Amino acid sequence: MISHRDRNAQRISALDERAEALHLKRGMGIADARAMHPSIDVVEADPQADRRLLEGLADWCDRYTPLVAIDGVDGLFLDVTGCTHLFGGERAMLDDILARFFHQGFDVRAGLAATPGAAWAAARFAGDHIVQGGEEEALLSPLPLAALRIEPDIRASLESVGLRTAGAVMAAPRAPLARRFGATLLLRLDQALGRLDEAVSPRLPVAPLSVERHLAEPVMLTDDIERLVSLLATTLKADLERRGEGARRLALLLFRVDGAVSRIAVGTSRPLREPLLIQKLFHERLAALEQDIDAGYGFDLVRLCVLSAAAFDMQQADLTGETDDCDADIALFADRICARLGEGAVLRPVTVESHLPERAVATVPFSEVPERSSPPRKPVRNPPMTIYPPERPIRLFRSPEPIEVPATEMPEGPPMNFRWRRALYRVARAEGPERIAPEWWRGQGGEDAPTRDYFRIEDSDGRRYWLYRQGLYGAAQASPRWFMHGVFA
Repeated sequence: MISHRDRNAQRISALDERAEALHLKRGMGIADARAMHPSIDVVEADPQADRRLLEGLADWCDRYTPLVAIDGVDGLFLDVTGCTHLFGGERAMLDDILARFFHQGFDVRAGLAATPGAAWAAARFAGDHIVQGGEEEALLSPLPLAALRIEPDIRASLESVGLRTAGAVMAAPRAPLARRFGATLLLRLDQALGRLDEAVSPRLPVAPLSVERHLAEPVMLTDDIERLVSLLATTLKADLERRGEGARRLALLLFRVDGAVSRIAVGTSRPLREPLLIQKLFHERLAALEQDIDAGYGFDLVRLCVLSAAAFDMQQADLTGETDDCDADIALFADRICARLGEGAVLRPVTVESHLPERAVATVPFSEVPERSSPPRKPVRNPPMTIYPPERPIRLFRSPEPIEVPATEMPEGPPMNFRWRRALYRVARAEGPERIAPEWWRGQGGEDAPTRDYFRIEDSDGRRYWLYRQGLYGAAQASPRWFMHGVFA
């Protein structure tokens, strides 16, 4: 038996058939149960472990349909619409599910119907029953009120007025039921009978494209898995070409014989559809996860999914059949490194719309960099005058470093000398200032935040620096401070 704490008392939350044969029931106190049978074994409930187990079973059920939802703490919903013919029909599919669960050591109950409500009732109260379309009312009529998936207080209120079965509720007038017991009762009833649609929300997003292969003999070796990836990618290429797309993120699902599922995902920086390149990415990923993937008794189902796709731009080849695209080689190299070491292994700087230099550039994973799209330029009769942007240092510090400035040529001018990192530098030449106002809309002090005056400084040895003064002399704020922000070549 499994116990849980309820209102400062230990009660039975689950029990097996042997415990039921001893006339023990759910909700009974553990003290009363031990008084009746002192030799019973009681285990404390672990809701988190139960949830992980249920999620693992939901992953395994992906072999039948990608639309799998978790129902409460002990149930699963599988939307198998359009999938049953792949397993020989509804009865063959249901028998296969029950047989596989039995061999894994689970005692499950299943039901199949045209509505989720009827399937739920069939699984929990009819036992391995297939409800044909239009037979939902006949199934529900003799069942208790719990088969309607209503709250316990509503069930108690219905039983107090003599309505103890679902058939009695269906025979009663609807208007008085809605006034006295609320609209939820009729909603659940109409959903079970198919009068109202009830959607099953899958726990994982459904891949737009996927291909799979059932194996007569389970595979265990990494080389065999990579060959299967190549075969599946070849099949997937035709679907991607038909849609004019390339894969940006792919997932490899390995279904183990004993029910465990391994999910391996890779991302690409550019749309991809070539089977050889896809195989190379998964080769790197499998090599990185070789110690973490437990093949057990082998994998009997392998599935390759496209989680996200993008438009595929064709490249013009020369007479030798090759394309002069250096970016593609760099992208493949970065993708393989990321597949082995993680998405954060290769970063790329991107420009950010910000006034402050330290925020004007950010580093993002290589695969997340947006592709540059330059619209065709229209001819201009009188082209505007070219304005060159201000010169920026080759090395920009991550955060400005404070410096000491003893004196200035004028209150708004550059320093004559400064001390940085305990060394004194004498200024030979200076250019500036370049004034940069802070971004007050980011909440850094509002309009009263100090401005920055940047100067390009060259010392007596020819070294060049980029420093700035924060604040103005003679202003109401505190005295200005000087910072070193970067160095030139």
